[in-house]
Amino acid sequence: MPAIFSFFDEVFNNASLPPFAIRLWEGSTWNYGNQDPKFTLELKHPGALDALFRRPTELTLGEAYIYDDFDIQGDLEACFYFGDHLIGQSRSMSEKLRLAGQIFRLRAVRRRGPAENQAARLRGRPHSRQRDAEAVRYHYDVSNDFYRLWLDQRMVYSCAFFHSPQDSLDEAQLRKLDYICRKLRLKPGERLLDIGCGWGGMIIHAAQNYGVNALGITLSEPQAQLANARIREAGLEDRCRVEVCDYRDLDESEPFDKLVSIGMFEHVGEQNLPTYFEKAYNLLKPGGVFLNHGITLSMMNPPTKGPTFIDKYVFPDGDLLPVSTSLRIAEQSRFEIRDVECLREHYALTLRNWVERLEANRDAAISLTSPVTYRIWRIYMSGSAHGFKTGRISLHQTLLARSESKEGPVPLTRCDWYRPCPNGHH
Repeated sequence: MPAIFSFFDEVFNNASLPPFAIRLWEGSTWNYGNQDPKFTLELKHPGALDALFRRPTELTLGEAYIYDDFDIQGDLEACFYFGDHLIGQSRSMSEKLRLAGQIFRLRAVRRRGPAENQAARLRGRPHSRQRDAEAVRYHYDVSNDFYRLWLDQRMVYSCAFFHSPQDSLDEAQLRKLDYICRKLRLKPGERLLDIGCGWGGMIIHAAQNYGVNALGITLSEPQAQLANARIREAGLEDRCRVEVCDYRDLDESEPFDKLVSIGMFEHVGEQNLPTYFEKAYNLLKPGGVFLNHGITLSMMNPPTKGPTFIDKYVFPDGDLLPVSTSLRIAEQSRFEIRDVECLREHYALTLRNWVERLEANRDAAISLTSPVTYRIWRIYMSGSAHGFKTGRISLHQTLLARSESKEGPVPLTRCDWYRPCPNGHH
């Protein structure tokens, strides 16, 4: 199809992209670059041209993929450079109209998507208790068995901690849990609170290996049920439990020695961060520490205008902010900032492991959910890996202290955190 290939030649003229190929619905292929393609876009019908090229945004490209206008074979993460190029093109209105006319002349009328529309539909005021619970249920109540397909054996759904890219996911997640325990300097008999505990991996590890009494909270009933079942299997019912509870509703009359929040605070919302940090401060005993672990947004990459793919299909009402914003609000809430560590590269590695495991369990994932859900999670996690690789988003662990006492809650050097610990974890 010479006309379509000429169109591709114009759109990708002098683009700085990895080699790739576009395969049309009738089987012909156009190649970009002189090397073997990193990935191949398989356009399923002429309307895929409209979906990809008329008014590309992060959301429209993601929807075109999940509703099967096109498929991607090969390196899915590399495909996001292709998307960046389409979204970032600066064209005059006359050029846009001319290209749109070419698409129309090619009879590239987009077909309607399938009836199955899985977009989130939340009600009420953003970050109210009711709406936050709906957002969590939308994301986490997909199926415990679905998450089990691609998470590690402890079902830890957050950034792992790698010593090398060759580490297994199980090793890296265990190392992350233990690293956090050492940052918190947990001791037998201390009371630990995990805000947004997921399936209980952190509190189970802390209770087993550091002798703490641990409470985890989540807004997902299926998560809490599975977490408590795992606690019973481990024989830890006397020192460990998970409750369905909003952090804002926790009782402050019996404060905790240590607090941890892993992969939760990015869903709090900027307007609620003062409430979040004030609540954490009031839940902590004097001299206690709070480790806050979450995704942050680079100030060099302002947020996308309009709805995003993740907000519509993955985790509605998520709110990524620069780390400087959360640090400022934490200080205003009377916390002393004792340590900040960036683990950006570690999250890219984590996500690649998740995607590889999801793809290896494609048929099982689809049977547990749907083809659309599988494609949502595949592109969401690959796109997130791309975001961490390019530095648009990052991951920061922040150690905050309620420092009424003069004795410092952290060691003089990081060596105390990095050294092998007595229980044998590294």
